[in-house]
Amino acid sequence: MSIDTFHLAQANIARMRVPIDDPSMADFVALLEPVNAVADRSPGFVWRLQTEDGDATSIRAFDDPLIFLNMSVWESADALKQFVYRSEHLPVFRDRSRWFDKLDRIPHVLWWVPAGHVPTVEEARERFEALWEKGPSPFAFTFARAYPPAEAAQASQAG
Repeated sequence: MSIDTFHLAQANIARMRVPIDDPSMADFVALLEPVNAVADRSPGFVWRLQTEDGDATSIRAFDDPLIFLNMSVWESADALKQFVYRSEHLPVFRDRSRWFDKLDRIPHVLWWVPAGHVPTVEEARERFEALWEKGPSPFAFTFARAYPPAEAAQASQAG
C-alpha cells in the first residue's frame, strides 16, 4: 500500500471533574457543537466518533464513568495538527483544566489506518494500552514520537 492509502486515527481521553450534566460543565457542553462543526469542515477531516446526539460524550471506553473518549480520523498528521493547534479548538484545549483532571498517563494516541477504515472503541483501547505499557511504537504513538505510515502498516500486520 502507498502512503496515500493511509489516514491518521487519533483518540484522546479526558477525565471530567464532575459528571457531564453537572452545571459546572455547561460551558464545555456549549462548546461541543461549534468545535465539532469546526472539525467536520476542517481540511483533511475524514470521520469522528459520535452518537445520534452529534458527539461522543456518552461513549464509555474505560471503567471509570468520568472518562470519555474522543476519536477521529484525518488525512494526515498535518491536518490534525491544524485543527488541534490552529483552529477554534485551541482555546478549549488550553482551558481544559476547568473541566478535566490531569491524567497520570498519556491522554492521546495516534495510529495509521487504511483509508476507509473506521476505527472502533476497542481499537482505541488497544492502542492506548500498547502506548501506556510499551511507550510509542509504530502501533501506537504520539505527536512527539510519530512514525510514518509504512512502519505502522508493518506493525499492524505483525499484530
